[in-house]
Amino acid sequence: MSTFIKTTEDGRKVEVIGTAICLAGRKEADRLISVHEHPNRAAILNAVPNATHVAGRLPLTAEEAATAQAALDAAKAAYEASPLGIAERIRTAQKNAIANRD
Repeated sequence: MSTFIKTTEDGRKVEVIGTAICLAGRKEADRLISVHEHPNRAAILNAVPNATHVAGRLPLTAEEAATAQAALDAAKAAYEASPLGIAERIRTAQKNAIANRD
């Protein structure tokens, strides 16, 4: 399942596929970062003044970031409720229990 976010100036699609934000079908990031928390915020705001978040090297507006975050949250919830997600949580809990024994 994918959620369309925007099309870049050069015609590539930005979309959320599963739990990743992808550019032209390739994973770019798995989370959003606020521009104000980014170490290179001045250059980002100079290039894209209305950017509020970045996903890897992709600047996003507030509306685009909200759409992307909603899609990421839905994908994460679906994964956590799946048999694979449940098995992963059990495996992690067992690994932590064994590590804490020593």
